Amino acid sequence: MIKRLLKSFTLNPKKLFLIDGLGAVLSAFLLGIVLVKFESMIGIPPSTLYFLAVFPLLFAIYDFYCYRKKHNNFKSFLEGIAVANLLYCCFSIGATLYHLKTITYLGWIYILAETLIIFILLSFEFMIAKQLAKN
Repeated sequence: MIKRLLKSFTLNPKKLFLIDGLGAVLSAFLLGIVLVKFESMIGIPPSTLYFLAVFPLLFAIYDFYCYRKKHNNFKSFLEGIAVANLLYCCFSIGATLYHLKTITYLGWIYILAETLIIFILLSFEFMIAKQLAKN
C-alpha cells in the first residue's frame, strides 16, 4: 500500500501540497478556534494556541501556492514544506513542554496526535522528494 501511495504521489506530487494545505487549515482551525474554547480542558493558554495556529496558516498559503503554481521543481518545494513541518513539530512540543505544569492529558493527546500525523506526512514529503531527485 505504501509503495502504491509513493508511486501515486511521485506521478502527481501536487497532491501532497493539497493534502498538506488542507491539514494545515484544519490545524489552524483547531488550534486558533476550537481548542481556545476548551483551554481549561487542555491546559494550554490561548496566547500559545494562537501563536501555534499562525504556522499552519502560513504553511497553508505556501502549500496552496505550490499546488496552483506550474513548475517542475517539486523536489525543492516538498523539501521546504517538510522542513517547515518538522520545525513546527519542534515548536509545538517546545510550547507544550513550556506549559508542562498546566497541560492536561487531553492537551498531550492533541499535540502528540497532531505531531504523529505531521511526521507521517513529512516522511512522505521527503520520500517523494528523494524519488523526484532520481527521475
